[in-house]
Amino acid sequence: MTKTPTVEREPTVKKIAKAIHGPNANDLKPAWRISSLQMIDPYGWHRINGVKVREIRDKLADFESMTWNEILVKGKKQNHTIPRAHLCKAAQDRLTEIGLDDVDALTSLRLSGKERVWGIMSHNVLTVLWWDPDHAVCPSLKKHT
Repeated sequence: MTKTPTVEREPTVKKIAKAIHGPNANDLKPAWRISSLQMIDPYGWHRINGVKVREIRDKLADFESMTWNEILVKGKKQNHTIPRAHLCKAAQDRLTEIGLDDVDALTSLRLSGKERVWGIMSHNVLTVLWWDPDHAVCPSLKKHT
C-alpha cells in the first residue's frame, strides 16, 4: 500500500502582483522641452524680438497653471492636436528635414488671434518646435484666426 503525501499547511503567499498606473497626462500640468526649437525659417524662433519673447513666455506660464484637460479639451477651439496630414506642405516637409517624419500629429497652442506655438506631445510634455505668427502651419478657414 502506497502512502499518500499530506500537506501540513498551505503555502504562504508573500507577494501580490499589482498593476501600477501613472497619472493620466490630461490631469497633469504642462511641461515644456525647448531643445528642439527651430531657429531657421520657416517658423523659426530667430525672428522674435525681446518684447515678443516675453509675451510668449507669459502666455506659456499662464498655461502652466492649467491641466492639459483644461488646455486641450475645454479650450479645444483654440488649442488642439492636428494630424500631420492636415499641416501645410512646408510644415510636413520641415518635419521630414529634421527627422520627424514619423510624427503622427502636432499640438497647436493659440497665443493670440493668429499666433501659435507648435510642438510634439509626449505624456504631459510638449517639445516645442515652431513659432507660427501668421497661422501658416495649418491655416484656418475661419475669420480672425
